[in-house]
Amino acid sequence: MNKMILANLVHRPIRSIISIIAVAVEVTLILMIVGLALGILDDNRSRQVGIGADLTVRPPNSSNLGAFGGAPVPARIADILRKQPHVVAVSPMVLQVVSTTNIEVINGTDLDSFQAVGGPLRYLSGGPFEGPDDMIVDDVYAASSKVHVGDHVTVLNHTFRICGIIPHGRGARRFIPLTTMQELIGAQNKASMFYVKLDNPLNTDAVVAQLKTIPGMENYNILSINQWLSATSADNIPGLNIFIRVVIGIAVIIGFIVIFQSMYTAVMERTREIGILKSLGASKSYIVRVVLRETLLLAIAGIIVGILVSAVGRVGLIHRFPTIRILPINLKWALYATAIAIGGAMLGAIYPAFKAAQKDPIDALAYE
Repeated sequence: MNKMILANLVHRPIRSIISIIAVAVEVTLILMIVGLALGILDDNRSRQVGIGADLTVRPPNSSNLGAFGGAPVPARIADILRKQPHVVAVSPMVLQVVSTTNIEVINGTDLDSFQAVGGPLRYLSGGPFEGPDDMIVDDVYAASSKVHVGDHVTVLNHTFRICGIIPHGRGARRFIPLTTMQELIGAQNKASMFYVKLDNPLNTDAVVAQLKTIPGMENYNILSINQWLSATSADNIPGLNIFIRVVIGIAVIIGFIVIFQSMYTAVMERTREIGILKSLGASKSYIVRVVLRETLLLAIAGIIVGILVSAVGRVGLIHRFPTIRILPINLKWALYATAIAIGGAMLGAIYPAFKAAQKDPIDALAYE
């Protein structure tokens, strides 16, 4: 049976290749889209954790992913936060979204308070701000943009000098002075959010409860770093799971349609062959097994090609866009994509298989 199945596939190479490509596209869609979505999310989470804060304080009704609506609250709130028990340091931050080769968030930072929260910055080259037009970048941005200390870059219609390069993992990829950012976006003495460092992380719940009692701050979005990590997990991001399910659904439909068309056409073309098999004593279950095994072989070949294409595509995208993070192909998602691809392919082959099994051998032998 296996030799016959292989011979059938080799005899019709174009159709076999198209079927394999369809399954490969299905697998690639799942692995690449999911890897990209979760990779960007995990990268953002790890960089936020790297700041070293125990609490984040955001404006009322702001997203847990970041306060991207400019700088809506007074920066003097930082002084109120510093006066609370167990608070060691507070760093106000202005976050501004810019779109260059990709969407990026630039941080307007008060460097002294930022280092008080998370510890001194380690410089790979250069050093801290020396003036209002200085910019600190991380090593990923420096490598991708091919910039060095002393080079100039333009952002927000303003030219900055690269004064220092730091290892990635401390929040944004680019930092400019807080007052400069406030002036550029017209938000003097305003902030987007605040990072808070406590004397002991065990006091987090008590501090959050205390901050909620301050008049005017009861509606602020105040989260411990652990609460923030939980709130920004893949399961809790609004719409992310729906997006992933839609991608998987599209991938399954692609695989189902192409496999169905391929197997149905193959059955129609092999009507006489099926008649010969049945006249030789082949049972209905034997015919069904032939078609399903052929489909399974195509699906396995497509899965292998899809995984290889995904691995190569990941390397290519990271090389082309170094600031993008894509999760490596892991066993869990590889098995998930495999199960979905095989399930969709077999589903598409069921009707053609049973239609082949129902053919009358006499009519099949007379078929031209």
